[in-house]
Amino acid sequence: VQLQASGGGLVQAGDSLRLSCAASGRTFIRFSTGWFRQAPGKEREFVATISWNGVITSYADSVKGRFTISRDGAKNTVYLQMNVLKPEDTAVYYCAADFRHRLSTNEYDYDYWGQGTLVTVSS
Repeated sequence: VQLQASGGGLVQAGDSLRLSCAASGRTFIRFSTGWFRQAPGKEREFVATISWNGVITSYADSVKGRFTISRDGAKNTVYLQMNVLKPEDTAVYYCAADFRHRLSTNEYDYDYWGQGTLVTVSS
């Protein structure tokens, strides 16, 4: 499975962005998808995850209520709608696939990763 993350950019605090994670390859295999982010000088951290059918979602406390993860099965794409962005949301955002459906917050539980897309939020 190949994952392609896109949608990043430079925005101001309070703005919104929608990230996309498009899957290709063996997409007939079901997998849950997670979003992680890594800010400069910091470790990669969990943002959100969604089950293969979109029914179950989970969020980091820092983004709960502002970010929404969703998926379009027909397009093999997972989205991360980010609202009320803050400067501390600035990071490279990565999507990742977990074929064991653990809906984990641990990056080591994910099998495949996209290349990342940069989100910069100015104050």
